[in-house]
Amino acid sequence: MTNLFSVFDPSSSVMNLSLNWLSTFLGILLLPTIYWLMPSRYSLIWSKITSTLHQEFNTLLGPTGHPGSTFLFISLFSMIVFNNFLGLFPYIFTSSSHLTFTLALALPLWMSFMLYGWINHTQHMFAHLVPQGTPPVLMPFMVCIETISNIIRPGTLAVRLAANMIAGHLLMTLLGNTGPSLSLTILSFLIIGQIALLVLESAVAIIQSYVFAVLSTLYSSEVN
Repeated sequence: MTNLFSVFDPSSSVMNLSLNWLSTFLGILLLPTIYWLMPSRYSLIWSKITSTLHQEFNTLLGPTGHPGSTFLFISLFSMIVFNNFLGLFPYIFTSSSHLTFTLALALPLWMSFMLYGWINHTQHMFAHLVPQGTPPVLMPFMVCIETISNIIRPGTLAVRLAANMIAGHLLMTLLGNTGPSLSLTILSFLIIGQIALLVLESAVAIIQSYVFAVLSTLYSSEVN
């Protein structure tokens, strides 16, 4: 390892083609069971999750939201949660811990919302730059602050997901590397700690994908 983060670098390749990013599509292997004629417990749980998300995203979008737009955010949630979970398995590359993956999701979404808003609801978008009840003296400053906060949105979305995924994995890697040099008593505590961290990472995998989808929904509801 040249540095702490080198364990997250794509390394597997065949004929100079990186195979690590293929882990992004491993989640597709879990999908066909949903389409079996006899519903399994797994498919029933997944349909319950998606219907709950559909209702919640509908509430966030409000009456002005376009019908069917919730499916976009449910698909986004599904893709990120599959990738986050697959990254917890040994020898599977965590694509969601790289900014190339997270920015590729956040930037097009934000850009499309902005273009749609400024083209179709220009006056509404200008009104968003100055919050209601702002004193006239502070208006130029508020416009600057709101513009900057709007521009950094895709960056914050991408960095939040990547940083949260890489932090837990890095901690587990660092603790795991100390294992061979420890005594049996301390090693047993380390294994318990690693299991607790793995449970925490599983929770983070779900929470971060949910946060990403919810914030994308909120950003889209602002432009309607």
